[in-house]
Amino acid sequence: MAYKDLRSFIKRLEENGALRKIKEPVSSELEITEIADRVVKSRGTALLFENVKGHNFPVLINAFGSSKRIELALGNIDQITERITELLAFEPPKGLLEKVLLLPKLHQMSQFIPKKVKNGPCQEVIVKEPNILKFPILKCWPGDGGRFITLPMVFTADPETGKRNVGMYRMQVYDEATCGMHWHIHKGGAKHYRRYCELNKRMEVAVALGGDPATIYASTAPLPDGIDEMLFAGFLRKEPVELVKCETIDLEVPAQAEIVLEGYVEPNELREEGPFGDHTGFYSPKDLYPVFHINCITHRKDAIYPATIVGKPPMEDCFLAKATERIFLPLLKFQLPEIIDINLPIEGVFHNCAIVSIKKEYPGQAKKVMHSLWGMGQMMFTKIIIVVDSDINIQNLSDVAWKVFNNIDPKNDILLSEGPLDVLDHASNISDYGTKVGIDATRKDKSEGRTRAWPDEIQMLPEIKQLVDERWKLYEI
Repeated sequence: MAYKDLRSFIKRLEENGALRKIKEPVSSELEITEIADRVVKSRGTALLFENVKGHNFPVLINAFGSSKRIELALGNIDQITERITELLAFEPPKGLLEKVLLLPKLHQMSQFIPKKVKNGPCQEVIVKEPNILKFPILKCWPGDGGRFITLPMVFTADPETGKRNVGMYRMQVYDEATCGMHWHIHKGGAKHYRRYCELNKRMEVAVALGGDPATIYASTAPLPDGIDEMLFAGFLRKEPVELVKCETIDLEVPAQAEIVLEGYVEPNELREEGPFGDHTGFYSPKDLYPVFHINCITHRKDAIYPATIVGKPPMEDCFLAKATERIFLPLLKFQLPEIIDINLPIEGVFHNCAIVSIKKEYPGQAKKVMHSLWGMGQMMFTKIIIVVDSDINIQNLSDVAWKVFNNIDPKNDILLSEGPLDVLDHASNISDYGTKVGIDATRKDKSEGRTRAWPDEIQMLPEIKQLVDERWKLYEI
C-alpha cells in the first residue's frame, strides 16, 4: 500500500530501526548539517531532530540516505523497472478479445491520475501574513549565502496550456516573505518562467514541503517533457496523489503535504542568489535568479519540516540518483536497445560520468550510443561517457578501469564533443556550455580499422576450475 503522507513513512522508518530521534537541542545553522553529514557517510539512519533551537517544528533529514530506505520509500526497485518495461512494451490490441483483456489494465492505469479533493491537512493552518523564518530552515555550509530550503516541490503551470510542472529547486531565504528561485536554464520551471516573461505576466508558484516519499521522489525525476510528475508519483504509489487547490492562487498541491508556500514571481525581477555548497562538493557561485514572493503559508498544526543536505559524495541525494539510474534504465533501453546496463558513479555526481555496457554488433556503435545519449534529456549534461562490451560488470569500477586502461587507442577511441553542461559545472571556461568526452573501450576488429588481431583474455579451463573447487578443502588454505 502507498504511504498516505510523510509521517506514515516516518512511522515505517521507525518500525524498521531506520530512524533516530534526537531530543538534544540543536541549531539549524551548520550543526544539523555536520551531524547529518557524519551520519550519511557512515551509512547511518534517518534523523528526526525534535528540538531545534528557536523553532517549534521538528526537522526530518537523511530519510532517503540508504538503499534500504529508498526501497522502504518507493518499494522494490526491480519491480518498478519491470512495470515500466511492461508499459513500454505495450502494443495496441489487434482483435476484440485482446481489447477485452486490456480493459483491466486500462482501468488500473486510470487509477494513477491525480485526484482532486476539497481540503487536506496541509491547510489546517492558514497564514495570510507569512513569515517563512518560523520554520527551521537550514544554513548548510559556512560559505552559503544564507538559509536554504533544500527539499521543496515547486509547482508551476504553463501560461498557455496550463500543463503542470513539478521540480525540486533550492530556495535561498532572503527574509520573512521572499526567497530566491534557483531555476536552472534547462529545467521545466525555468521554461514556464521564460514564457511568462515573454507575456509580461506575473507567474503563480506554489511550493510544497513534505509529502509521501513517492511524490517527493517524482519531483526529482528526469521525466520526458509532457509527463506529469504527479501522474508518475501515482504510478509509483499505485494510488493517485490527492491534490487540493491553493488558498490564494490557481494551483493545486498535494493535500497531504506538511507545509505549502503560495506566491508569485514577477517577470524579469532578479536578485543575487548564493553561494551554496552544492552536490558537486564545491560551492556554486552567486548569480541572478527570479524572486519568489510568498503571500500565504498553509501547514499542518504539527508540521514536520523536511530537509536534505548536499555536498561531497556520498550524500543522501546519491541514493536518490542511484534509484533514478535503475528506474529509468528501461526507458534508455527502449530508445537504445543495444544498451545492457548503465552506471552513474556517485563520484561523478550524476551528470559528470556515465558508464554504459552494450551488445556491440557493428563498427562505430559505441560512438553512436554516445551521441544518442547526449541527445536525450538530462543526459545532455554528461561530461564523460564510457562504453564497454556487454560481458563487463559495469557496477564493478575496478573491472571498468581495467578495460578502459587496456582497451583504448587514444587517437581512435576518444571522442571530443561540445554542448550544454549542467549549470553547476565549474570546470568549463564558460557557464552552461563546454567539452564532453566519449571513451570507446569495446573490442575492435578490422571493421574499425584495426590491422592486427584482438588478443584473447586469460581464462582457466573449466575442468581445472571444477577440479580445484572439489579439492579446495584439501589444500588447507
